[in-house]
Amino acid sequence: MTAADSLAVWLRVRGEVDWHRAPALRQLPPGRDGFRSWCEGPVRRRDPVRAARLLAAHALACEDAARRAPLDFAVLAGWQREVLAAEAPFRAGDAHAKAGRERYGLTAHTRADFDACLRGATGPGLPLAARAARAYLDVAFFHPFADGNARAALLALVHVLAREDIVLPEVGPLQTTRYADDPAGAADLAVLIGVLHRSGTGSAPGSRAG
Repeated sequence: MTAADSLAVWLRVRGEVDWHRAPALRQLPPGRDGFRSWCEGPVRRRDPVRAARLLAAHALACEDAARRAPLDFAVLAGWQREVLAAEAPFRAGDAHAKAGRERYGLTAHTRADFDACLRGATGPGLPLAARAARAYLDVAFFHPFADGNARAALLALVHVLAREDIVLPEVGPLQTTRYADDPAGAADLAVLIGVLHRSGTGSAPGSRAG
């Protein structure tokens, strides 16, 4: 039996989440860059080449944030070419994840729908933490690339925050399994971004991973 289309499920859940309840973020003095620290620490210890590629992609994502580049698949693909050291086209068929639990369908409109969702990450109307969380989940559940979607999702989140000069001091807790049919988990990701951001003031980040 073919699994339900988890992308369609996510697009429904995406519209049900009360994103306006996400915490507000405020600019803080420059401090620890959690993404760079993650790359230079655990990622480099495990695979120095992977770390170097992620850092190169991160530099591009931050440059694109500084120049206010429109966020779309083409921009994401530029970062992903650094991550994979290869071309990164939009997937050509359905994608699967979580040992087959989730299937992300592909239609003639999927890439256009993806770009429309990404545009919302840099527009007005929602708290920044909500827009960053939603961008992360859009990349995760549209699953645009054949490989490296979790890394692409994290880069998208970091980019959205960087556009407003917000840098998280830690990114490790963001990297946990998330499911397309979990509206509470989606809302909790925005909350977690706020918790991690507050930890930059010296308060404890807590252990909740969303």
